[in-house]
Amino acid sequence: MDILTEVPASMRTGRPVSVRTTGRAPFGPGLPPVAGAGFHVVLSGTCWLVPLEDTASQPSLPLGPGDVVFLRDGRGHILADHPDTPAEVERESQFSPGSPLGTVTVVGGGAPTNLLCGSHHLDQARPHPLVRQLPEIIHLPANPARHPELASAVQLLRAELERPRPGSAGIVPALIDSLLLYILRAWPEQGPAAQAGGWAAALGDTGVAPALAAIHAKPDAQWTVESPAARAGLSRRFNDLVGEPPMAYLTRWRMTTAARLLRESEAPLSTVAARAGYGSEYAFATAFKREYGQAPGGYRREARAA
Repeated sequence: MDILTEVPASMRTGRPVSVRTTGRAPFGPGLPPVAGAGFHVVLSGTCWLVPLEDTASQPSLPLGPGDVVFLRDGRGHILADHPDTPAEVERESQFSPGSPLGTVTVVGGGAPTNLLCGSHHLDQARPHPLVRQLPEIIHLPANPARHPELASAVQLLRAELERPRPGSAGIVPALIDSLLLYILRAWPEQGPAAQAGGWAAALGDTGVAPALAAIHAKPDAQWTVESPAARAGLSRRFNDLVGEPPMAYLTRWRMTTAARLLRESEAPLSTVAARAGYGSEYAFATAFKREYGQAPGGYRREARAA
């Protein structure tokens, strides 16, 4: 069970939204918060990511060619040629027929900067612990030696955007989907702070990792209080790395699995209940309403209407 793949897929509520942005200094479009996780890839040129509240913990961030920025909570911010450039209202994106992404152009008199900007639609109301434990802003500087796959993905995106050809409409969204996984994979490689604990350590732990894989592979199994903890070696170790006890995580993953089935399939409620490890629709509906604040049928209708 590839947990790194499963987690973002379980949170996804829609396809990524992407915009090719070209700015000529001076430029400073203000970008509002998004319902998910935001990202920027600098294809060429330089710019600054300016938080709406520039503080010591979140200072303005200089970006160069090949840099990737991931904003865990999709927070609002400004992209500018210089931190002192006044913020302006975001320009409306233009989408051409058949294009996999929109375009925004901010015309000035200076050197051009080209970026791929966008967001992954993720359910931030119930973020998975793997995502919740990430820093608010992850900056991955261009470094082909450290992150060769991420650098290759950026170069492939740049090539497809600069010279669209037959197949680009399918290739670009797939590359953007892959970008999220490359970012999540690259972050633990950044240094000691990223490797100190949490999910980066959990996925490499010889006891916790097998327990997580077992829960993800068979959420419908009749686990006992001892089962996941025994697989992890010690419940405390699991709790320290994952952020909650094994049985609490099992319940979370069962509800996450059920919500995904309700959003993405036509499976009857009895099937969803069984896949989530519940022996009756009533018990499942009660647990689901306690977690999501509404009955499974209402959740499914609301998700389909969104």
